[in-house]
Amino acid sequence: MKRIAVLALIMAGAFWGLGFPLGKLILAETEAAHMVLLRFAVAALAALPFALRRAETRALFRSPPVIAAGVLYGVAFMVQFEALKHVNVTLAALLVGVMPALIAVAAKLLGETVTRASMAGVAAATFGAVLIAGRPGDAGSPVGVAMSIGALFIFLAWLLVLRRAPPGPTPMATPAVTVVIAALAILPIALVMHGPPRLDLSLPVWAAIVGQGVLATLVATAAWQFGASHLGSASAGVFINMEPLMGASIGVVAFGDRLTPALVAGGVLIIAGSCVVALGERDAPPDDLAKSPPTPA
Repeated sequence: MKRIAVLALIMAGAFWGLGFPLGKLILAETEAAHMVLLRFAVAALAALPFALRRAETRALFRSPPVIAAGVLYGVAFMVQFEALKHVNVTLAALLVGVMPALIAVAAKLLGETVTRASMAGVAAATFGAVLIAGRPGDAGSPVGVAMSIGALFIFLAWLLVLRRAPPGPTPMATPAVTVVIAALAILPIALVMHGPPRLDLSLPVWAAIVGQGVLATLVATAAWQFGASHLGSASAGVFINMEPLMGASIGVVAFGDRLTPALVAGGVLIIAGSCVVALGERDAPPDDLAKSPPTPA
């Protein structure tokens, strides 16, 4: 079972890593808010059978923490992909590696146990983010970096709220309901910002939207929860770095992103630091915030 769990975690990280490169492709033909709306519309359609099948799962639609989590989830994606208009794929993906450090800091502030190794990893990842933000070069603008990091704080709020959600009757219950609520929350925001979305998109863009919705949203979340439940979130946390590694690699190979010395050094510090955070939490209490799921893209 552990081997299957590891494969599920690898799949989750790889699928989440597809979010930024697919997003960059979609942004060539539509607005960021419309892209996120269409992505979550596809994910919600795929999630509905899981969200409506059982009465216990349908009851989650009336849970305040689940409702709040769904709204935060959708808003976080909107901010993250608005930022993608101002940064390249590689920079956006590498900045996601800051998330384990944010989780560890939040855990410390809430009085939970955080190991010294984790705090060292936090320091390294934070320094890497500062290095990138201070010298993004042609990888992006300071506004794009600030929005990307701001989205991570919204994802952090999502994780904090999600901890208060009642347990779902099946592994797919909470992810499915969260995705549906997120889609409903995104709809009015996108309509106010840009009106109805374009539907006359090219076939490659529609394929990217379906990939984002099904693979990078619903399947990745479900795979992560399955893998973490069988392997333990502390060990599973190492796989968080599949996402920035995957996204950055695709950015360089497929989009021709240039790796500046500051971007390389900052990315190495972020990924190494987040690995230290994940590994350092092996001895932390089971209910530690640092064992929350990673940030999708």
